[in-house]
Amino acid sequence: MRAAVALAGAELRRFARDRTFLFFMVLLPVLIILLIGITISGNDKIRVGVVDNGRGALSSSLARELADDPALTVESLDSRADASAALRRSEVSAAVVIPSGFDAALRAGEQVTVPVLVPGSAESSQAALTAVQAVVGRHSAAVQAAAFATDRRLGSFDRNLGAATRLQQANQAVPLRTEVVDSASNYLPLGFSYSAPTMLVLFVFINALAGGAAMIQTRQYGILSRSLAAPTRPRDLVGGEALAYLSLTVGQAVLIVGIGAVLFGVDWGNPWAAAALIFVWALVGTGAGMLSGTLFRTPEQAGAIGPAIGIAFGMLGGCMWPLEVVPPSVRMLGHATPHAWAVDAWVEVLSRGGGLTQIAGYLGILALYAAVLLTLASLRLRRSLVTP
Repeated sequence: MRAAVALAGAELRRFARDRTFLFFMVLLPVLIILLIGITISGNDKIRVGVVDNGRGALSSSLARELADDPALTVESLDSRADASAALRRSEVSAAVVIPSGFDAALRAGEQVTVPVLVPGSAESSQAALTAVQAVVGRHSAAVQAAAFATDRRLGSFDRNLGAATRLQQANQAVPLRTEVVDSASNYLPLGFSYSAPTMLVLFVFINALAGGAAMIQTRQYGILSRSLAAPTRPRDLVGGEALAYLSLTVGQAVLIVGIGAVLFGVDWGNPWAAAALIFVWALVGTGAGMLSGTLFRTPEQAGAIGPAIGIAFGMLGGCMWPLEVVPPSVRMLGHATPHAWAVDAWVEVLSRGGGLTQIAGYLGILALYAAVLLTLASLRLRRSLVTP
């Protein structure tokens, strides 16, 4: 046991002297969490394009009410063709086309249909439609009230419309309080609560794979062979490598959790569930790092190929985007990686308030991945120690 601890200490000191590795372990995850968190946090409003073909007082007031709605960010567009182009480029989630003759039709008491263009595959289309319908409904109510008062000869239409609008503003709608029970969300929360757990999953695995270079250097320097000359068993050396990589992966995970909580206000959910998930994922990273150190022949190979494999697994496993937005075949392929199961577990903990019981299945699957990786890595390392 003492030999295992000594070897683990030597490995960790080698990691600490590698400034490039420290950059990828400490600074880069924080920068990416910050970048992705800020980007996603800025998307809380729905972008809507408005084409005002009416060009009258009523159409202008409708466009102004859309722009004033706190749920919407409005972009003025010149034509329906521009609106279609903006939808294709995903610049807006919906486009409101106010038809020509809008004012004349409303003043004549005619029914007017306001087209709303949406991309059929956009997830935010329903939210955009709901927000636009609410604004159009308020505008329609004021116009109908003004028309009713005008028919009763209680003043001009414009005067009655102004009075109806002022009454709407003075009498706010009854506020609603929404309470979610038994949520079944398939997405992580937006902002830093999305970027922090996914980057934890991504970077623990990537840096463990890149850290395989240290094991290769240990073999090249003859440290392991000289250790065997002493009364040291091969299993102690294997245990030392495992202890070093486990310390590395746990340290990386704890660092990201601490930075996420302190700097970015991330709520990591049930502490016992989060701790169990972090530890099991650290075991997965430990197995992957040790296997990397036995598969690659040179430190340069481990440092170049390992991160590329980690990024590819992260993309397939939902660390870059939710798997719910990809085709079912890609989603199935993604779940061939441990990353997808880890992200699913974080969704359960952070979005649904799950505890140990709710993520027990995910922990079991991840533990199986860890067992397979650790077994393969241990067998290969032990064989290299006893083979002349």
